[in-house]
Amino acid sequence: MVLSEKQAQTAEHRRWDFSDLKAVFVNCTLKRSPEISHTEGLIRISRTIMEKNKIQTETIRPVDYQIAFGVYGDMTERGWETDDWPTIYAKIREANIVVIGSAIWLGEKTSVCTQVIERLYANSHLLNQEGQYADYGKVGGCLITGNEDGAKHCAMNILYSLQHLGYVIPPQADAAWLGEAGPGPSYLDEGSGGPENDFTNRNTTFMTWNLMHMARMIKDAGGIPAYGNQRALWDAGCRPDFPNPAYR
Repeated sequence: MVLSEKQAQTAEHRRWDFSDLKAVFVNCTLKRSPEISHTEGLIRISRTIMEKNKIQTETIRPVDYQIAFGVYGDMTERGWETDDWPTIYAKIREANIVVIGSAIWLGEKTSVCTQVIERLYANSHLLNQEGQYADYGKVGGCLITGNEDGAKHCAMNILYSLQHLGYVIPPQADAAWLGEAGPGPSYLDEGSGGPENDFTNRNTTFMTWNLMHMARMIKDAGGIPAYGNQRALWDAGCRPDFPNPAYR
């Protein structure tokens, strides 16, 4: 059973209609499919809550793809033979909600997670139909698993990075499970207590509903208002609250 009884009851609430929303979970595990990912186990809770509310969801493991290093949208234009990032980003761009999951190694998010954030930054030059940066109006969150300290440090880094790119970060947009420090059981290991941990289940549930509520509000409002934040207009000299450089 993925959801606890409390989570299942909450997920069955039908006051809101989320059926027109899409969510992408980016699992930055170092393990290629089909190897078991403990981070995927935690992701599954959030994803199940969303699916019970008719949100279209997908989980992507970047480690399963050939992703080039760099800070440009398509690195095949920079000498790399293969780059699957444009395919992944096309799915992310369609999503209303993006949740990044990562394990902890040496107190940090995984190297794959760093690469994903770098490649998200590589697309920061793209604009939406309103002339804002392309990721304006998306809602972001993160899920962390590990056997050592660093969950809040990883969450701060990931959530800061997402908001810098234009994502909206709702209240309590992260959740984590940390096992006993050292080589103890991981989240999905028998006897770990991870899937039954009330603190983690509560925070994962709160995070998921906050993401859904914020995405609903933003979509119903037609996105983030396009005033004072349009790159094209700024470059053209239309600069709210600043004098037009053409008349200096």
